[in-house]
Amino acid sequence: MTSPSATSPSGRAPVGRFDTVVLDCPDPLALAEFYAGLLGQEIADDGGDSWQSLRGDGSGVTLAFQRATNYVAPQWPDGPPQQLHLDLTVDDFVTAHDRALALGATALSPTSEPKPDETSGFRVYADPAGHPFCLCR
Repeated sequence: MTSPSATSPSGRAPVGRFDTVVLDCPDPLALAEFYAGLLGQEIADDGGDSWQSLRGDGSGVTLAFQRATNYVAPQWPDGPPQQLHLDLTVDDFVTAHDRALALGATALSPTSEPKPDETSGFRVYADPAGHPFCLCR
């Protein structure tokens, strides 16, 4: 952990370091399996019925999933609000779109298949628990 006297490049003393993004969901293992496939990562050995996490990709940030008994999925773009969404940079919209759908994602906007000549922009999806995420180029 950072010592209290250390400062960041901004000159501000950090309270801590960014470590884990945790998504509430009804089934942590199912959502971990989805994101492990989407991100090409492994599920960590630290999980149980109420918690699962991914091993990570060396970026220093881990994605984890915790059971929420009364979980209500966000509705994009209106309805129960999303608290956050993930932006994933991809090299090819067509390949990423096909892979995301095969893993259980739902295309939200646009719902049409991407064209091979789409080289910039973003596309919005929902993971199997309803969390929105974007594939971006």
